[in-house]
Amino acid sequence: MHVIDGKKALVTGAAEGIGRAISLQLAREGADLFLLDINDHGLSKVVCEAQRLGVEAIGRRCDVSQPHEITAAVQDVLDKWGELDILINNAGVCYYGPTVKMTAEQWDWLLAINLHAPIQFTRMLLPVFLQRTEAHILNVASICGLVAGGRYAAYQVSKFGLVGLTEALRAEFGRQGLGVTVVCPGPVTTNFFRSTLCGRKGGQTPEPPRWLCATPERVAAKAIRAIYRDRRLVLVTPLAYLLYNSKRLAPGLIDSLHRIGRPKWMKQKREIL
Repeated sequence: MHVIDGKKALVTGAAEGIGRAISLQLAREGADLFLLDINDHGLSKVVCEAQRLGVEAIGRRCDVSQPHEITAAVQDVLDKWGELDILINNAGVCYYGPTVKMTAEQWDWLLAINLHAPIQFTRMLLPVFLQRTEAHILNVASICGLVAGGRYAAYQVSKFGLVGLTEALRAEFGRQGLGVTVVCPGPVTTNFFRSTLCGRKGGQTPEPPRWLCATPERVAAKAIRAIYRDRRLVLVTPLAYLLYNSKRLAPGLIDSLHRIGRPKWMKQKREIL
């Protein structure tokens, strides 16, 4: 996308963290904003901050786990502006803990927000985007969408799906002026880990040390640069680069690390069974 100034952008999960930072960075670039979240108080604060930067900013409560609310929000955007240039699929939730303890309802809730919602926003807005000279979709995923670890299975499934959606859209619509980017930042200094649903004994999700994390503003800066340059993939933290390149250069290494101690566990299981 050559110019963001004057464009119209829709951002999900805009009330805090990465969504807030991207929204304000878009406002600094001159984009008008339609912001969605379930956090009414946080959303109103971001709307005011964006308006002080001289752009039009509208906030709307939307629970993206509910398809009918997504439909209504998209219709409101199009009724208001009649056009849209940028979609930021940022809203996301997480579950940490043994996968065997996840209920069907928890799986459905997580996948609805992290994967089905971006698909629905994209599906509904694709005809609009393809009528524009240029448009851009930015999907906020995770390094967990490129490299898997333990106790985050549902979250990783959703983020791998978001990476796949990005690649599929680029392959199909790249020639038609639609830019698509996926952001896989690694750990970020937000409330993500504190708000994560935890199925672990004790109910507390471990947080990475701050020195391993990027700020939301750093993620936002790289995301906006990626929109300008139509980048396929954005990594941010050194940990994200390390994990991504380790998997590319030595695909079996991470898998082997996950299997350390397997003979001991198998012996114990045989003795028990």
